[in-house]
Amino acid sequence: MNARTVIRHGLRALALALAAVVALGGLLAAALRLQFTGAPAAWAMSTGHDALWMGHMWVDGRRTERDVQELAVRLRGTGVKDVYVHSGPFEWDGRLDPAKYPNARNFVQWMHKHLPNVRVSAWLGQAVKNGLDLDDPASRANVLAGVAAVMAQGYDGVHYNFEPIGDGDEEFLDLLERTRRHTTLLSTSVPQIEPYAGMRLAARAALSHDKYWSRGYFSQVVARVDQVAVMTYDSFLPTQSLYGGHVARQAALGLDLVPEDKQLLVGVPAYHDHGVTWSDAAESVAMAAEGARLALSEHGRRERFGLALYVDFAATEDDWREYTTRWVTTGSGGRTLS
Repeated sequence: MNARTVIRHGLRALALALAAVVALGGLLAAALRLQFTGAPAAWAMSTGHDALWMGHMWVDGRRTERDVQELAVRLRGTGVKDVYVHSGPFEWDGRLDPAKYPNARNFVQWMHKHLPNVRVSAWLGQAVKNGLDLDDPASRANVLAGVAAVMAQGYDGVHYNFEPIGDGDEEFLDLLERTRRHTTLLSTSVPQIEPYAGMRLAARAALSHDKYWSRGYFSQVVARVDQVAVMTYDSFLPTQSLYGGHVARQAALGLDLVPEDKQLLVGVPAYHDHGVTWSDAAESVAMAAEGARLALSEHGRRERFGLALYVDFAATEDDWREYTTRWVTTGSGGRTLS
């Protein structure tokens, strides 16, 4: 076989591979767009089980009781029942320096005074790819010691956010089980659930880590916590309708997999620096709320289901308006798609 023939065969194989990728992408887009059709039921809205991720300034001394009073005005009348306040991160060896949350006790007391029905969890985590090694028993022991210390500040619970946790990670399951010794309210952020067969392995091959969890591993994590927040943002989808369909698919999977005595939260993007221009245009609180409502309408009534807004310090007035009108009261009417 001469060189020209080899090149010709190689180009043909490349063309076929590209055609297959384009075809699969088209099928995925069609499936997600189909998820975002129809009208949600009027009852499909907040049941008062929403959450808000909050920044570090609330516990490091930059915020005062006056700020908490203003926050209370913002949150009263919404569905926010849980707040996850950034109180870490852990060091690379799993230690949690108390100097990172010097004002935590005051903050929790102020929250309980001004928002007595809102639970306050310590948001704790770290990067675990080339960072914190949760496979190391000593590191996990340090994490647990840090949890015990932070809970002594009066928090109602612990919210973990370790990224990226691989599908099937047994050490993470062990950490969740052991964390139960220190808190009665345990929640965790989780990556997206594999939306369609084969996508987890394809994404792992492209990214060198799991973007998606299998349904089986997701269920194992759910069994060990009280709440899971599926991070539906950073989808890199180019249009509102595709992102809305993506959220609807994730919410539908979660509703099928999370028992009714557990709380399922759909993490939605109240921030605007995705790093990809089209993601800033496509991903919004409004589209996430619409996708969640469509999934809930299809599934049926569910009490412990809500949105979790990420994150308080980046949220704009438009984000709050979309949350209140498209999820809390659902009184804004129709949607605008692209």
